[in-house]
Amino acid sequence: MHQIKVKLFAHLTEFMPQPGVKGAAPYDCPMDATVNSVLRELRVPLEHCHLVLVNGLFIHPEQRDSQSLAKGDTLAVWPPIAGG
Repeated sequence: MHQIKVKLFAHLTEFMPQPGVKGAAPYDCPMDATVNSVLRELRVPLEHCHLVLVNGLFIHPEQRDSQSLAKGDTLAVWPPIAGG
């Protein structure tokens, strides 16, 4: 196991691991964790994960099952946001 930081925004904050501080929370995940495996463990609906970044770099939807997460990484996720 190793620890990453999870940041979930807008209505996705309801899936934030506890304890969360200022929109971020530490999360212990397996050494072979991927973006989608962590999101599934947190029960975040994958269809609501529009913008996904690891350490500030965009992760394309097709890469989320294979993009591994290393100790100290930051996973940030935003849902689709409408505005005008």
